Amino acid sequence: MTLAQSVFFVLVTLALALGVSLASVAYFRRVSMPRPAVGVFNGNDMVIMMGFVIALPFLYLSLPGWLLPPVLGLTLAGGLAVGYGPVVRRGLVRWSLIVALLAADWLAARTAEDDPTHALPYWLVNSVVIMMMAVGAANLNAQGGLKLRHVSRFALALAVYDLFFATVVPLTQKLFGAVQGYAFAPSAGVRMGEFGAVLGMGDLLVYALFTTVAYKAYGRSGLALALGLVAVFGALGPTLTPITVEALTGHLPEVVPAQIFFGPAAFFGYVVLRRRGPERRMADVRPPARLATAHGQPGAASPRNRP
Repeated sequence: MTLAQSVFFVLVTLALALGVSLASVAYFRRVSMPRPAVGVFNGNDMVIMMGFVIALPFLYLSLPGWLLPPVLGLTLAGGLAVGYGPVVRRGLVRWSLIVALLAADWLAARTAEDDPTHALPYWLVNSVVIMMMAVGAANLNAQGGLKLRHVSRFALALAVYDLFFATVVPLTQKLFGAVQGYAFAPSAGVRMGEFGAVLGMGDLLVYALFTTVAYKAYGRSGLALALGLVAVFGALGPTLTPITVEALTGHLPEVVPAQIFFGPAAFFGYVVLRRRGPERRMADVRPPARLATAHGQPGAASPRNRP
């Protein structure tokens, strides 16, 4: 990897990791999602999510190539519909925008002159779709009541998962190769000729989720610490490690799972933050409309109560 390629790799990864985290916090500050019908999210939901994380790669690898894009597309369509329902409330308009966005993704993959994995339009459109999905899913969980201790434990479990399936059982490499080039591939990034940087949707979701819940739980101090951890252990650590290994050994590692760096750091970050006191709840950050007033108008949130 040349110096220019290394710099590109590091900068794009850093921009993606911080970009999705900041976008998720911006969504959290401006958009209120309805409370989940099943009650608040908790550690049990993290166990269920971990089950999906383990099962989905095997499902994707078992699907024939022609069936993979429709399955991925339907998954993204459902996630976008839920995540952006509060943003575009009219169902017809919302679904029209989702269909148009996914159609653009599909066309970008199909009309690429060469391999879509090196076509800039494909990566730009697909990255927008995947980052929007991560932001919506992160806020669904954060505003649904998920606490920072749940997220930190989930990130730590992902670190163990990624380490096992990247070193003992090479599932990560197989999955990455299987979905690349298809429309709706669960990854975001840029590839142009010899330059490339790609992050998986799972990594983006963890960064967005940890940052948003840290902000909800501890305000600006939580946000600052979370962004620092995302930058150092979510982006710089995973990108500089293979560059360093190649410089020392002449061999570039095929894959370096980001969560083996970020998972332990996220858990340590939670341990540090919890010394500040108990986590804030959604009711503390954004009081129910029936209890908030502004300038004598019932149902409006007071500016001082806004996050």
